Amino acid sequence: MVATAATSSFFPVTSSPDSSDSKNKKLGSGSTNLGGIKSKPSASSGSLQVKANAQAPPKINGTTVVTSPVEGFKNEDGAGSPHPRTFINQLPDWSMLLAAITTIFLAAEKQWMMLDWKPRRPDVLIDPFGIGRIVQDGLVFRQNFSIRSYEIGADRTASIETLMNHLQETAINHCKSAGLLGEGFGATPEMCKKNLIWVVTRMQVVFDRYPTWGDVVQVDTWVSASGKNGMRRDWLVSDSKTGEVLTRASSVWVMMNKLTRRLSKIPEEVRGEIEPYFMNSDPVVAEDSRKLVKLDKSMAEHVRKGLTPRWSDLDVNQHVNNVKYIGWILESAPLPVLETHELSSMTLEYRRECGRESILQSLTTVSDSSVGDLVNVGEIECQHLLQLEEGSEIVRGRTQWRPKYAKSFGNVGQIPAESA
Repeated sequence: MVATAATSSFFPVTSSPDSSDSKNKKLGSGSTNLGGIKSKPSASSGSLQVKANAQAPPKINGTTVVTSPVEGFKNEDGAGSPHPRTFINQLPDWSMLLAAITTIFLAAEKQWMMLDWKPRRPDVLIDPFGIGRIVQDGLVFRQNFSIRSYEIGADRTASIETLMNHLQETAINHCKSAGLLGEGFGATPEMCKKNLIWVVTRMQVVFDRYPTWGDVVQVDTWVSASGKNGMRRDWLVSDSKTGEVLTRASSVWVMMNKLTRRLSKIPEEVRGEIEPYFMNSDPVVAEDSRKLVKLDKSMAEHVRKGLTPRWSDLDVNQHVNNVKYIGWILESAPLPVLETHELSSMTLEYRRECGRESILQSLTTVSDSSVGDLVNVGEIECQHLLQLEEGSEIVRGRTQWRPKYAKSFGNVGQIPAESA
């Protein structure tokens, strides 16, 4: 009230000159005292003056109602003067603003509830960037991947490199989720102490059906023992929506010293880390015991020379990623095969690694068929060799191809139900 009265002295009410004398007489001394602030009348006819309300405070039910001095100000016509303009009474009415905001939110909520909102595809709710989770008594790792537009090829299906990268990613994330990831990439803490890394020596992959753009695949992976100094890792890739098996893969890994680049036995300390995660199961892909043929230039029908690793082809262990080898092998596959057939399975044997300065060549021969008449040919088998230009073998391989759009009714793998 004091602040309001004080501001009224700066914003007085306009009065007519005819009533100035009478007002001065009523005020007594020619000035009005409002809480110690005096308002002096002006000598000019257009001066601004205020008049105090001399009436006694009103009573309601015997209780005196106190009003502010501003409420008692009246102009010469007897009507109440407008409230003086102050900072306080120029602020918005917060209660009305709050009511308006509440009304907007209630209306929006009602409108949202009226909409039957459902995604067209439930798989869009899956987080493709999730690291996955451990299932089946802590021995199987599961992760989902969404097939993106840049991961499909000319056939509108996921490329071989994309599917193989999914296998590699789940293997690494399996180690991480199990707490076996040391400072190295895919190496346990004890392996890091001894400068050991994992290298793949053999891999078999069966492609039952290729996913396409927008599909979400579920990848399950687990490990088992392979001989005395090896580890087998299996993968089972399926459609996350239907459960249909898409890809099956089995691989054998051994240890190599990162400094000497020589193979090593599994130390007991490392064995103690990894054996609790081994499953007692058969390979998800039946082993192809046929010997892989060693090709040479005289036997090879198709040769691609001058293949060199790029910086992006190296992994953190400073050797070429094994997925890159697969791409190099298919570089020499004849174009008619790629146009009319799709890869149904492959078997690879990794002989040695190559470095960033290596120059390689890819050799391929088509078995028992004429490349010129592949349109009417069913299954096709090819033999492959990736080697250095000076002759050292890098990878031997064998691939099977089926006519495009043909349905495969092969044996479908399953996740092992029991573990060691």
